[in-house]
Amino acid sequence: MIIAVDGPAASGKGTIARALAQHFGLPHLDTGLLYRAVALRVMDEELDPAREADVVAMCDFDDRLLADPRLRGDDVGKTASIVSAHPLVRAALLQRQRRFAQQPGGAVLDGRDIGTVIAPEAEVKLFVKATPTIRAQRRHAELRKGGANVSLDRVLADIRARDDRDARRSDAPMRQAADAALLDTSFLSIDAAVQKAVAMVEAAKARGGAPASTR
Repeated sequence: MIIAVDGPAASGKGTIARALAQHFGLPHLDTGLLYRAVALRVMDEELDPAREADVVAMCDFDDRLLADPRLRGDDVGKTASIVSAHPLVRAALLQRQRRFAQQPGGAVLDGRDIGTVIAPEAEVKLFVKATPTIRAQRRHAELRKGGANVSLDRVLADIRARDDRDARRSDAPMRQAADAALLDTSFLSIDAAVQKAVAMVEAAKARGGAPASTR
């Protein structure tokens, strides 16, 4: 069983995907880490993330890089949003993601184009969303907890800019797949959101089709 979990930054999709993987005993891939790994290499090499040719050269990396704690940094996230808009970068990482999805027994993948591009054949597709303001509040709290001194307005502006880049890019833009169920986490606790997601997947398995939306 392949479970595709898509959605914008700070919507809760990563937490939900990890919980689903644990609940159903499936391997999990946060595909955003792949782009963050490329971004980190670009930053380490002091390259321009807007130059597609330079960025593509950074796409061949060892999986061990995915465990680097620097990948979670906000600066890396911003750069990842830029490099992920390059069609050649997405093409370079496409097969890596598809191999993970198509392994025996299935997998859980989260990102922005899993249900539409990476694994359109996924048995279960969820699109996780929350309002930009709430997502900014979540990210702001994370940053402050990590010691970053950044205003909520700045975080909200970054969230909106990232959403715009993800939705407008020409190659594999972020969008809800036609057969994906919508899960709005705006006013849900983490536990409640996970419980709803598990119930949606269980219902989909029982029906043999896509889960019903939960708003």
